[in-house]
Amino acid sequence: MDEKLIQRLESAIARLESLSPGSKPPSGTLDSVSAASEPSIVAYDDLLVEYVVKVSLAAEKIGGQVHDITIVLSQAFATQKELLMKIKQTQKPDAGGMAVFLKPLNDKLAQANDMSEGKRSDFFNHLKAASESLSALIWIAYTGKGCGMSMPIGHVEECWQSAEFYNNKVLVEYKNKDPYHVEWAKALKELYVPGLRDYVKAHYSLGPLWSTTGAVVSAPKSAQPSAPNPPSASLANLASSSSSRPKQGQGMAAVFQEISSKPVTSGLRKVTDDMKTKNRKDRGGFVSSGEKEVHDNAPKAAPKTGPPKLELVMGRKWVVENQIGVKDLSIDDCDPKQTVYIFGCKDSVLHIKGKVNNITVDKCTKMGVVFTDVVAAFETVNCSSIEVQCQGAAPTISIDNTAGCQLYLSRESLEASITTAKATEVNVMVPSSDPDADLAEHPLPQQYIHTYQDGNFVTNPVSHSGG
Repeated sequence: MDEKLIQRLESAIARLESLSPGSKPPSGTLDSVSAASEPSIVAYDDLLVEYVVKVSLAAEKIGGQVHDITIVLSQAFATQKELLMKIKQTQKPDAGGMAVFLKPLNDKLAQANDMSEGKRSDFFNHLKAASESLSALIWIAYTGKGCGMSMPIGHVEECWQSAEFYNNKVLVEYKNKDPYHVEWAKALKELYVPGLRDYVKAHYSLGPLWSTTGAVVSAPKSAQPSAPNPPSASLANLASSSSSRPKQGQGMAAVFQEISSKPVTSGLRKVTDDMKTKNRKDRGGFVSSGEKEVHDNAPKAAPKTGPPKLELVMGRKWVVENQIGVKDLSIDDCDPKQTVYIFGCKDSVLHIKGKVNNITVDKCTKMGVVFTDVVAAFETVNCSSIEVQCQGAAPTISIDNTAGCQLYLSRESLEASITTAKATEVNVMVPSSDPDADLAEHPLPQQYIHTYQDGNFVTNPVSHSGG
């Protein structure tokens, strides 16, 4: 603690000396000295001393993996300070340039994430809390409403909510066991809320302010696109034939002359016997679907699909996209504050092992989803031929614009509220009262009768009875 205070005092003295009238810093360091004296950078130094040092001191008392990942956390905050100083001297980059600019910070986040993965240790919750919380530092990448991120203050709060799940586990586990771990967890929370949140609110509530005349950061140039193919010969022939046509100014005489100079049947294809209508086998006195089949068999352009994804975005949302023919998809490490979004998958099976907040299945075909518990709701929209199995509890299940849905419920989810809209062929399988019996199948109605009674419309499902 004393060494860090001495280093901070020395840096403050160096700034004062550089700003004094009698001293002239080298020209190469003038911009960095000016940036270091900015109020926002000075306030960031205070953040490091007041909060980051507090977490580091608590980690030193614990040692081991907790101390190691706290060192990475301190380095990540120091790296962000360097980036904030560079922003003062850098023009706002594009998406590729932003990735290059943030690479030092992303490397630290990746290092922390690697430390929290792999074999589960006794300090798993410590490691996850620290690694998840570091995603809050990505607020520096906010460039405006269209960048796909929450505003800086909201981003910090959202990321801490994700990390707080593991941080609370540390508090509960060591509440009456080891005060050092409790001290570390409380210091980690204070670092982000109110520490980093209040700092961002005071200095960067609308995002970083980039320089208009500074250096330019851009991604490495990709290979130049290949030259377009040369025009086909048919275009040249078309131009020559069009040039040989008679011009309007030559009058009708030239037109008749050109017509008479060529045979009347030139350019017509000869009709063979098998092409005549009376000899065609697909013409039998009634309208045939042969013509329609010809159109159906024509080659169609394949729909554009993105690369397959199964990843956790910003610690809050699992994204499963464009998985085709994969039967062993699995999400193992999830928590009740995360959501799952499944899009564009076909002929695949996803197993969600654990409780999540919400699950949405969108534009999927022949997709199977098995999940344990959901806090809010399970939703399916714009799907066809899907199968869903709930092994735990689900308060709400929504089936919207779906053709073909087989829903398997557990005993814990029998009280779920099922909402359907524009849905067909929806069958719900529920456990029978006899444990040894098969599941009981209940088709949900898709046709309704609306009758006007006593000033209101009354809706009842259509019931079919056999003759």
